[in-house]
Amino acid sequence: MAIKVPNTFYISHGPPTLPIEERCIHLKNFLKSFQEKVFSQRPSSILLISGHWETSYPTVNVVSDGPSDTIYDFEGFPEAMYQFKYPAPGAPELAKRVKELLVSSGFERVDEDNKRGLDHGAWVPLMQMYPEGDIPVCQLSIQTDRDATYHYNMGKALAPLKDQGVLIVGSGGTTHNLEMLSETATSVQPWAQEFDTWLKEALIDGRYEDVNNYKEKAPHATLAHPSPDHFYPLHVAMGAAGAYSEAQLIHHSWGWSSLSYSSYKFTSHEILDP
Repeated sequence: MAIKVPNTFYISHGPPTLPIEERCIHLKNFLKSFQEKVFSQRPSSILLISGHWETSYPTVNVVSDGPSDTIYDFEGFPEAMYQFKYPAPGAPELAKRVKELLVSSGFERVDEDNKRGLDHGAWVPLMQMYPEGDIPVCQLSIQTDRDATYHYNMGKALAPLKDQGVLIVGSGGTTHNLEMLSETATSVQPWAQEFDTWLKEALIDGRYEDVNNYKEKAPHATLAHPSPDHFYPLHVAMGAAGAYSEAQLIHHSWGWSSLSYSSYKFTSHEILDP
C-alpha cells in the first residue's frame, strides 16, 4: 500500500549548469540533502511540473518502454553538460491518472506525449535530489497563455495523487529575468529582493489568492517574471496542497544578483469534523 504524501514542493532549480556550477553551491547542497533533511519518505512516483515545458493544452509524457530520455534543451554550455544522463523510469500509469483527474475537474482537453523525456527543469534538480534515478517520473506541462488561477486549479485537481504516494514537485525559479543578471554586482537587486520578500510573506500568511493575483498584488511582478513559465509550477504545487495547507520556506539563496532560489514546502492540514 502506497504511503500518503502530506507535502507538495516548489523548487527553484537553478541554471542548467547546476551539476557543475560552484556559484550555486548552497542550492546544490540543499537539493542533495532533500531526502535526508526535507522529505525522508520514498514516494511511489514523482509528478514534476517544469517551467521548461510549455504547451497549448495540459500534456503528460507517457514513457512506457524503458527509461526516460534526457533532454538537453539548452545551447552553448560546457561539453560536460551533454554527457549527463538521468534515465529514470517513466510513470505511464501516473500519466493516465493525471489525465483522468484533470478531465474530471473540467480541463476538457489533456494530451499525451509518448516520445518526450525529461527536460532540464526536471533532470537537473532530480539528479541532485534522487541521484539513484530509480523512482518513476511523469512530467506535466504548463500553459503560459493562461493565468495563475488556472494553474492553481490544475493543482487542486491533482491533490488526490498524494494519497497514492505521489510526490508533486513544481520546478522553476522564484524570480526569473535573464535580462537582469549581473556577473559583477555584489548585492541583490532591490526589485528582486522586494518581490522575493513579498512572496515569502504572502505564502507563509496563507494569502494564496494574492499569490494567484500576483501581477496585481506583488511589487515588480512583471520585472520578476517577464514570462510566467518559471512561476506557474509554484501555483500547481500550491493548489495541490489544498486551501488549508501551510507554506514553509525551505531554502533561500541568490544567483547573479537577481535570481532567487527560494524553495517552498506545502503541508496539507485535514479539517476534522467537530
